[in-house]
Amino acid sequence: MTTSTESASLFVVTGASTGMGAATVRELAARGHHVLAGVRRAEDGRALQSSTVRPVILDITEPEQIADLAAAVEAEDLPLAALINNAGIAVNAPVEVMPLAEWRRQFDVNFFGHIAVTQALLPALLRSRGRVVMMSSVGGRLAQPTYGAYSGSKFALEAVSDSLRRELAPHGVGVVVVEPGAVRTEMVGRGGVTARRLSSEMTQDQQRRYGGLIHAILAQSEGFLRDGVTADTAAKTIAVAATRPRPRTRYTIGRDAALLTRLARFLPDRAIDRVLTRALRPLYPAAE
Repeated sequence: MTTSTESASLFVVTGASTGMGAATVRELAARGHHVLAGVRRAEDGRALQSSTVRPVILDITEPEQIADLAAAVEAEDLPLAALINNAGIAVNAPVEVMPLAEWRRQFDVNFFGHIAVTQALLPALLRSRGRVVMMSSVGGRLAQPTYGAYSGSKFALEAVSDSLRRELAPHGVGVVVVEPGAVRTEMVGRGGVTARRLSSEMTQDQQRRYGGLIHAILAQSEGFLRDGVTADTAAKTIAVAATRPRPRTRYTIGRDAALLTRLARFLPDRAIDRVLTRALRPLYPAAE
């Protein structure tokens, strides 16, 4: 099956409770498609439900809920056009400071959960010759300080997406990566809450080493919430990645993502280090 916006198709969107996921559900529904929207809470689903949108309770780290999602796909009359792996979390902290439990949680949601959902829905995608859309990040191409866990999970997702694309191409299933930059979503705010908690638990030595850096990173994140593109704008690019008959292998969202991915491709590491340091320096506390 060739996916297009010309005829109704079935799409699955994970992480659809808020932000880019919810906006993508609305965008696909507006284009006339049917959507299974993976949400964490029933009230989130009620906000999306319509004649073409069916909410499904889904935590992508819970095998039973993934199995329920696969059963819901099988119960639909329409072939599965695309799985949009959108669920994700973001927590920033220096490598020295981030507890291993937070590292594992970040990878469970941002990486292993996507693999589990993809494995569960691949039989349907192979039958329909559908598509997998992996929501990565500019952080999957370039890792800023304190982004070790988040970027690590996204770098891993990028690598698996390349491997999966090459495995599935002979069987008619496409794999597309989407790399957002600054987007005004709730995920940024939630990540900031956790980052502040981790910062408050640092030792005095760690505060001296990283306090100014964390302050700068949090200020930068607040700038994302203020100046980033809207979730609705991001959803239009995601919908293109999911429905265009001959998509690119990667799409960026926002001018910052386009610029930073180019820098990561062409500049040497030390030059990128200097660019990132200069961008953060004005955001440090005045005393620094």
